[in-house]
Amino acid sequence: MNLGQAIIEALESLNSNRMRSFLTILGIVIGVGAVIAMLAVGTGAQSTITGSISGIGSNLLFVYKGNTIADVSNPKNLSMQDANALLDQYQAPSVEAVAPMVSGTVEVSTANEKTSSSLDGVTADYQSVRNATLSEGSFITDDNVLGRAKVAVIGTDVAKKLFDRTDGLVGESIRVNGLSFKIIGVLESKGGSSFGSQDNIVLVPITTAQVNILHKDANRVDIIMVQATSASTISEASDEVSNILRVRHRTKAGQDDFTIFSQQDIAATAQTITGVLTIFLGGIAGISLLVGGIGIMNIMLVSVTERTREIGLRKALGARKKDILTQFLTESSLLSLFGGIIGIGLGWLIAFIVGRVAAASGTPFTPVVGLNAILLATVFSTAVGLFFGLYPANRAANLEPVEALRYE
Repeated sequence: MNLGQAIIEALESLNSNRMRSFLTILGIVIGVGAVIAMLAVGTGAQSTITGSISGIGSNLLFVYKGNTIADVSNPKNLSMQDANALLDQYQAPSVEAVAPMVSGTVEVSTANEKTSSSLDGVTADYQSVRNATLSEGSFITDDNVLGRAKVAVIGTDVAKKLFDRTDGLVGESIRVNGLSFKIIGVLESKGGSSFGSQDNIVLVPITTAQVNILHKDANRVDIIMVQATSASTISEASDEVSNILRVRHRTKAGQDDFTIFSQQDIAATAQTITGVLTIFLGGIAGISLLVGGIGIMNIMLVSVTERTREIGLRKALGARKKDILTQFLTESSLLSLFGGIIGIGLGWLIAFIVGRVAAASGTPFTPVVGLNAILLATVFSTAVGLFFGLYPANRAANLEPVEALRYE
């Protein structure tokens, strides 16, 4: 029996028991659809997160107080003087720009509306370091910082919540923790990131935030963002920043009271986390395929039992053990293959619906159905059919012709 004959006979056999074949295929369809959908969601999440991280700026280093590796007692705070020292071109030739920042959560309100928002106290260099673009108005200036001006640049989420629009807001007033601020600019939408929503934010001069809103020491900062001259000088810039801060804080190498993360470090961490999540989701969905495979084996065992006399007649007429084995393996493989093809369509449909729901809820998230996921699901579903069809096929092939013909 050649492969073509085996496929034709398998199709005829499956067609004679349509309902049973459909229910058997259904288990594989659900399993493959779940695998495709989960991998698409995981890949989409990874693309969204890494894209958001890339959108916060280029060639960035983030300097934080404290050290998560070394146990440092009494770590010193980062200060405005530290940030200014990093601009020394002789000690840090690989540093392009520096943007110190303080952060907090505040209540922002108008006469009729109020909302909770992240607040960042920033300098004028923040705009270039973080690639902050404005849909209207202007950004915070050095004069605003020196004069502790009560001016604000707001994100689109804040604008929508307070004014139900994102344009024509320059000159409007808002209250931040009860203090009146004039809007001078509105940020373009950037969506979410590992740092939280970049649209639910209010930017004010760093000096105003330190003294008037967050009530912190006028020299203390929470983060110092450092922009390297290029992507190739990130490592050199990190070393230069470390050396300057060690001298200023009087610490030794290995006992730093600060931590430096690069943009690449954050992106790599996010990719690792989303990669593990994707594997986890795919593994859970793969259990559905296992259940579908068991269903195939169960149905094929029933089929062997029902067709015992047919198998005996075939062998009596000269069918070899190999022919019987091929026939039943072909049937189980076709069941899983058809289920895999339909499951790919189901998985794509689920991923599409998830993407539409995410878009409708304002979440910039697009599941990605990749070719690798499709090939993996197809090959795996066919392998499931072969694996779980092997025992029933082997059982059928080993039936003795005389005993099979006497079977009632």
